[in-house]
Amino acid sequence: MSLTITIADIAKKLNTTSATVSRALNNHPGISIKTKKRVLKTAEKLQYRRNSIASSLRKGQTGIIGVIIPSAKINFFGSVVHGIENMANQQGYNVLIYQSNESWEQEQKGIETLLNARVDGIIVSMAKEKNDYKHFVKARQANMPIVFFDRANDDLSIDSVLIDDFKGGYIATTHLIEQGYKRIAHITGPKHLKIFKARLDGYKKALQSKGLKFNPTYIFEGDVSIDAGRNAIQYFLKLANPPDAVFAVEDFTALGVIKELKLNKIAIPQEFGVIGFANENFGEHISPSLSTIDQQTVNMGIEAFSLIVKLIEQKSNKNNIVQKKILEPIPVFRTSSLKTVHHP
Repeated sequence: MSLTITIADIAKKLNTTSATVSRALNNHPGISIKTKKRVLKTAEKLQYRRNSIASSLRKGQTGIIGVIIPSAKINFFGSVVHGIENMANQQGYNVLIYQSNESWEQEQKGIETLLNARVDGIIVSMAKEKNDYKHFVKARQANMPIVFFDRANDDLSIDSVLIDDFKGGYIATTHLIEQGYKRIAHITGPKHLKIFKARLDGYKKALQSKGLKFNPTYIFEGDVSIDAGRNAIQYFLKLANPPDAVFAVEDFTALGVIKELKLNKIAIPQEFGVIGFANENFGEHISPSLSTIDQQTVNMGIEAFSLIVKLIEQKSNKNNIVQKKILEPIPVFRTSSLKTVHHP
């Protein structure tokens, strides 16, 4: 007996046709109850395993959602995936994860791989490396449902789930001002990604609202990394009038800021305030603990999954209005920015 039992094997055993067996296994109304019972009994005896992939392809769906993340090392993305997988498990979907490693080329390959795998939809956070967006356009032309999370591009008219990055930047900067810091710098991320520009705009608006003048020398263009934070502090400390606080575009950059300030024996938060963005797991465990903006990651994953399922169900209707779900940023103030609190 072959290791893989097929419908043809069951048909041969029962001296009937493969079509009859197939209909019986799929509970077709045209097949008698007696025949269905015989087929099911024989299938069980022969240890027949239904080919779920072939079956789902016949239905035009695989029950698989593809998810492209920039990095599995960053807890933020893992936490969003956790939200996606929770919902997927509840609704009978499987999740296929692809890591772009922040590379445009790998992201392109990821889209191609998921298209070839015939996934039902793709949830993606864009890589920070800029090139073009043809792979997303091509996927949409192939009628593939796509939802962006965290990082999106408005020009592509693709559904997205985002945090209110402008508001997050505004809250972070306002907090530093209210703690008594006067010369607040900002370390940005790649400007082609809308989220980083929005955080910069929030920073500028907070300065304006609180009557502080925007100083372009207090802006350092980073690449979202620990090194970006270290390099920024090296640059800031060489200025004639260095800043006394930094709003970093995300937590790994903020970690680099703290490392470099410690190296220069600058007391945090007494002499220098630091706030990040994302609420990475390490933030509460480092010394001093890191103030940050929480992005509701699990909720982001749940919302992204809800949007993709809606798109899959509406696949035949191409006149859908682009949906954008905006989540509220939640401030998490810890030691690194609390200048007005007594520190031992």
